[in-house]
Amino acid sequence: MLHDAAGASSKRHIIHFRNKAAYSRFLTAFEKANELFPVKSVIQPIKIIHAISCSLKAGSFSLRHPSIRHIEEDIAIRVHSSHARYMQSSVAPRQSDSAIPWGVRQIRSPEAWKETRGSRIRIGVIDTGIDYSHPDLRGRISRGINLLNRALLPADDNGHGTHISGTIAASNPESGIVGVAPYAIIHPVKAFDHNGTAYVSDIVLGIDWCVRNRMHIINMSFGMKNRSKSLQDAVRSANRMGIAVVASSGNEGKVSSIDYPARFSQVISVGATTSHKKIAPFSNRGRSIDLYAPGDKIKSTWLNHKYMELSGTSMATSHVSGVIALMLAIKPGLSPAEIKSMLQKTSNPIAGLKSRSGVKGGEIDAVRVLKHIDS
Repeated sequence: MLHDAAGASSKRHIIHFRNKAAYSRFLTAFEKANELFPVKSVIQPIKIIHAISCSLKAGSFSLRHPSIRHIEEDIAIRVHSSHARYMQSSVAPRQSDSAIPWGVRQIRSPEAWKETRGSRIRIGVIDTGIDYSHPDLRGRISRGINLLNRALLPADDNGHGTHISGTIAASNPESGIVGVAPYAIIHPVKAFDHNGTAYVSDIVLGIDWCVRNRMHIINMSFGMKNRSKSLQDAVRSANRMGIAVVASSGNEGKVSSIDYPARFSQVISVGATTSHKKIAPFSNRGRSIDLYAPGDKIKSTWLNHKYMELSGTSMATSHVSGVIALMLAIKPGLSPAEIKSMLQKTSNPIAGLKSRSGVKGGEIDAVRVLKHIDS
């Protein structure tokens, strides 16, 4: 039934069982079979959705069994990389400006720091990992997981995850930069390889890890065009556990369509703005977007103690995750739905969005949302 991935005609799939009991029965039987004779197939249990990922030979996709509810291909998914036209080489940590990047300043985080800096809020960043040696992230990183090689630390070999983490929680006002919530804790979940690619099953396992380790927020700066039931089930589980899930909408400049997982209703979907408080030209937009945040020419931490200026809805998403950390540090019991609603109510209008029907929220404002919580 299950076949080794080495075969050219094999593809990775996710098999969903009808319920927890059926899932448990399968795992028990599989373990017993393994003891009796070597099983060539490698399976990866995915407890959060009562499923397994494995390789199926062509034609097995129509597999039928009373215990199996659904089978889908385990497709590749990519981080929302910077819009190439806006990408620049490494930039010095200090130019004429201060330690606070323009995006952090535009959403008024520094004014909010009088009240909170996001202390003790745990953020799972499902991405390419993190640069443990970066001075701006020292003291901000806690236990994570490397889903590509569980024996290794989730070290970043791409740069994207380090950039996201810096915008959320960098804390080096003396010689580097400061993020939106400089006392928040980043838990790096490495699901993406050095090319910024992961499988859906890796993402689901990352969400599972975040749920089991009681994250307050999950940052997902990546996207795909196809709907995945596995990913949706995992997001629903995180939402039910009270975790705020934040995702980037995509960088194609589309007016009526955004990527998954941002398109799921349980997720806070984020579009990008410029320093002129307008929607960035590359950002997906429209009524599917819940909120907007700075995402154009964002300077943040990079590999080898460096800094990089990147643009994309990925960068916008990290600003939103940081503001949610500030909110939860003041009122820990806020539900994901309450967080989304408060951020939308207190957001600032964006040029060109006012007259459009169905617009949910504008650009986030840290000071306004914290005042709303206190009122």
